[in-house]
Amino acid sequence: MNQRVSAILLVALLVSAAATYGVYRVITTRDKGAVPTAHIVQAAKTLEVGTILSDGDLKLGPWTGAIPPGVATKKDGLVGRGVLSTIYEGEAVMDSRLAQQGAGGGLASIIPSGMRAVAVRVNDVVGVAGFVGPGTKVDVIIAGNAPGASNNSGQQARTILQNIQVLSAGQNYKTDAEGKPVVVPVVNLLVTPEQAEVLSLVNNGEARLQLVLRNPLDSQETKTPGTVMASLFGAPVKPPVTGERVERPVMRTPRPAPQPETAVVPPPPPPPISIEILNGAKQTEAKFARSAEVKQ
Repeated sequence: MNQRVSAILLVALLVSAAATYGVYRVITTRDKGAVPTAHIVQAAKTLEVGTILSDGDLKLGPWTGAIPPGVATKKDGLVGRGVLSTIYEGEAVMDSRLAQQGAGGGLASIIPSGMRAVAVRVNDVVGVAGFVGPGTKVDVIIAGNAPGASNNSGQQARTILQNIQVLSAGQNYKTDAEGKPVVVPVVNLLVTPEQAEVLSLVNNGEARLQLVLRNPLDSQETKTPGTVMASLFGAPVKPPVTGERVERPVMRTPRPAPQPETAVVPPPPPPPISIEILNGAKQTEAKFARSAEVKQ
């Protein structure tokens, strides 16, 4: 019985070995037949955003099969162009990920037409503890006292911009009043010209700015009325005074309703003057209209 089982196991082992060898030969034969048909341009090293391409940053690598659309096959026309998104080492260089010739590098080359980049000075808390990076989406909230508002409500907070793309996040070196270098975290936001004006007022005003990180797949904007400090403690909040002149209603005495005019009936005309004329036996009567000057 043991010999029969051993024989069966031996046969199964031989069959599996033969099958494995056959699959191996098929795969190796197929790989040997795959001969590169073209060469494409690849990154010789990891290229960060804003890098100006040089000849040493690029290399030619083999490619098998059809070349994907947009992939560069020659270095000509690539040297001197800026990188719009990070290209990793060995990755194919695509024309859509490079700035136009002569546009240069840096942040300006990745700003779309019609848009603006605004630098916002932040700290670790405002910058969502370092989680705000290139490509993330944020909302912008301001907090402070509105100009001309009454003191009954206290500080206010309101969302002014939503779904704003972050272009870059880094550090900017400035000097303080004593001339010592100070590291200031800066976040560059991609906004429209109108939104750039709003952020300019916030940066130059007394209100504080806060960035709120959001899901990049969530592009829906939510309208919020804003929040005041007093409402958080359950106190009734009066509408803020904006400083505009409020016109009070003027009390006037109501005029009597006009009475309908009575139609004036002219007096009847005076009766005519009647004169009897006797001519012998003949008698006639003559009538004359009475003049308005004749008094009765």
